[in-house]
Amino acid sequence: MHLSITHLQPGVALIAGVLILIAPRLLNYIVAFYLIIIGVLGLGLLH
Repeated sequence: MHLSITHLQPGVALIAGVLILIAPRLLNYIVAFYLIIIGVLGLGLLH
């Protein structure tokens, strides 16, 4: 089974949303890590 980024995004969004509700100060870190991961995967650097 091959997982692509489109399969992972809803789960990542759900987890990020829950973390932001629990600790709003995490928002900057969550967004930064999300953008870095999406960028790396988009460039294909982890294949």
